[in-house]
Amino acid sequence: MATLILAIVVGVTAAALAVLVTVMVQKSSAKSQAKTIIEEAHKDAEMLKQEKLLKAREEELQIKAEAEKTANQRLSKVQQMEAKLKQRELQLNQQQGDIARKRNENEAFKANLDAQVSVLENQKAELDRLTKTAQDTLEHISGLSAEEAKEKLIESLRDEAKTAAASYINDIMDEAKLTANKEAKRIVVQSIQRVATETAIENSVTVFHIDSDEIKGRIIGREGRNIRALEAATGIEIIVDDTPEAIVLSGFDPVRREIARLALHQLVADGRIHPARIEEVVAKVRKQIEEEIVETGKRTAIDLGIHGLHPDLIRMVGKMKYRSSYGQNLLQHSRETANLCAIMASELGLNPKKARRAGLLHDIGKVPDEEPELPHALLGMKLAEKYKEKPEICNAIGAHHDEVEQTTLLAPIVQVCDAISGARPGARREIVEAYIKRLNDLEQLAMSYPGVIKTYAIQAGRELRVIVGADKIDDVETEKLSSEIAKRIQDEMTYPGQVKITVIRETRSVSFAK
Repeated sequence: MATLILAIVVGVTAAALAVLVTVMVQKSSAKSQAKTIIEEAHKDAEMLKQEKLLKAREEELQIKAEAEKTANQRLSKVQQMEAKLKQRELQLNQQQGDIARKRNENEAFKANLDAQVSVLENQKAELDRLTKTAQDTLEHISGLSAEEAKEKLIESLRDEAKTAAASYINDIMDEAKLTANKEAKRIVVQSIQRVATETAIENSVTVFHIDSDEIKGRIIGREGRNIRALEAATGIEIIVDDTPEAIVLSGFDPVRREIARLALHQLVADGRIHPARIEEVVAKVRKQIEEEIVETGKRTAIDLGIHGLHPDLIRMVGKMKYRSSYGQNLLQHSRETANLCAIMASELGLNPKKARRAGLLHDIGKVPDEEPELPHALLGMKLAEKYKEKPEICNAIGAHHDEVEQTTLLAPIVQVCDAISGARPGARREIVEAYIKRLNDLEQLAMSYPGVIKTYAIQAGRELRVIVGADKIDDVETEKLSSEIAKRIQDEMTYPGQVKITVIRETRSVSFAK
């Protein structure tokens, strides 16, 4: 037993000793490894230290090089500035020398000038003495003082100048008389040629076309209620007769006729025709027409380049669209007159804008809402004054029919252009009806003379050409015939402007070669 225990103890001890030896061997190995690691760490640290030192030295060298470079640049700039300062100092020294030299020259010149002034003053005193002596001698010889002689000389020169001026004025007047008529004709013809005109003939009736005669009964209504309501609302007489597919609207107010026409058109298109609907539609159309009038006035002013018109004047200009004068549309006439005035004013060297404004407003007295018993020219002038138009515009409006005195150059221009616009062929109803008759009368009057073969009225009746037989009238009789026809036309006929009579006498010999 004891032996067993001893064996066990020996075994345990041996095992423990083996473990202990193993641990000691491992510990010795770990120390050796740790020492190796420490030595390697020291080596790495030493290498890192050397690298840092090298890098620091490189940066130090680089900073030193940059500092030296900057210092060199600054030194170079300082040297350049010193060179510039030295150069400027040299320039200043040179300028100071020039100034000193010029000062010396000026002082010398001043001294010389003072000497010359002294000499001139002595010479002036001597000249005054000689002049006084000569003047006394002349006064003694002539028996006149200096003032009396001066007055006589001035009077003589004044009379001579008056004579020369009078002669010059007479020459200018003679030349103006010779050229004025020709120049005036040129300006008028050129103004007419440069204006594109439109022809619009207004009537007192408007024809409203309908698709079928069945609509006439609906327009008349039961016992005529619809047509009476329409006439009462528009103030226009509506004539429904046997004329196929047409209704006549009769009235002297073009605005009312247009309202009636548009209202009737809307009623027929809508199909509802009864008194209440008629009043509603007429009121709506009247408002539309009023807006269109204002819009027409604005558009006209813009087209003509006229600015600053009073709103009431713009509305009156728009109303001209629905008015006529002797069958000529008033707005077209005013626009045409305005353009003619501008052209003529430009030819004469006047303000074309003022002339165009006066031409547009010259018939404004024909379209006021109230119509007092005044000529339209005077009424237009009062309206222009009321709405703060310039005095020359007001005078041109009031004087275009000679109701007031013409005080500006615009007035005769407006008067002439108004006459041109109204008298041109095709402008007014007289051209349509009496114009053709007047041309026929001219031709028939010339045909009544013996020996006349053919007659032609040309240039809108401004010239009458008469062809006579060469075997019936000689050259002397042609002159007599021309004078007789002109005198008879002047005594018996009414015509604008003048009529030129040209009598043509020619001999023709015709043969045929076969």
